[in-house]
Amino acid sequence: VQLQASGGGLVQAGGSLRLSCAASGRTFSSCAIGWFRQAPGKEREFVAVISAIGGASSYAHSVLGRFIIYRDDAKKMVYLQANSLKPEDTAVYYCAATQLGLSPLAHEYNYWGQGTLVTVSS
Repeated sequence: VQLQASGGGLVQAGGSLRLSCAASGRTFSSCAIGWFRQAPGKEREFVAVISAIGGASSYAHSVLGRFIIYRDDAKKMVYLQANSLKPEDTAVYYCAATQLGLSPLAHEYNYWGQGTLVTVSS
């Protein structure tokens, strides 16, 4: 699976962005897709993941109720709708694929896209 993230940008606190992850490859439909982020000077952290089948999802506590992950298998796309953005959401956001289910662990993801930068101003 090859992944490409896009949709980042500069937004004011309280605003919204929709991040997109475009996938290619025949195994996409069998992969859970996760979003991770990495802020300057910090470790990469889990944001959200959606299952391969059924649309089950899991979120980090820090984004629960503000972010929504969903997928369109026909288009091979996964989206992260980020609402009520805060300055602490500023980071490079990455999408990644795993066949191990709803994992929050970065090392369980085999495929990674390049990041897209989200900057939230106060």
